[in-house]
Amino acid sequence: MQRTFLFSLLAGAMVLGACVPQEQAGQADFDAYCAACHGVDARGNGPVSVDLNLNAPDLTLIAQRNGGEFPFTQVMSTIDGYTRADQHGSVMPEFGPLLDGPTVLVEYEGGIQTPTPEPLVSLAHYLESIQR
Repeated sequence: MQRTFLFSLLAGAMVLGACVPQEQAGQADFDAYCAACHGVDARGNGPVSVDLNLNAPDLTLIAQRNGGEFPFTQVMSTIDGYTRADQHGSVMPEFGPLLDGPTVLVEYEGGIQTPTPEPLVSLAHYLESIQR
């Protein structure tokens, strides 16, 4: 019994430890690629959007705008440009570096596991973590 408890505690700590660096990496990418338009607080008030009179969306309300659910796959598709097309009037730039590097398996609709760029997944996890 005690061994099972210790194993469970260790496994839980490993899961939490894996999440923290991923969110930190996602925040670093957010700061580098997104904060200029969306603001350091992700509320759409970045200096570029203010200077150019753009309406960058408040990224802390993504879940609220989607009935309380964070649309993880849709967020990644918007960032990587797959579903973006002219969504932002071609204002939102391409993010090539977020699509480079190692991949991780992400379960998409229908249970399909798909290799997805790790920086893109980290950024989506960070955005999910700042929802209000």
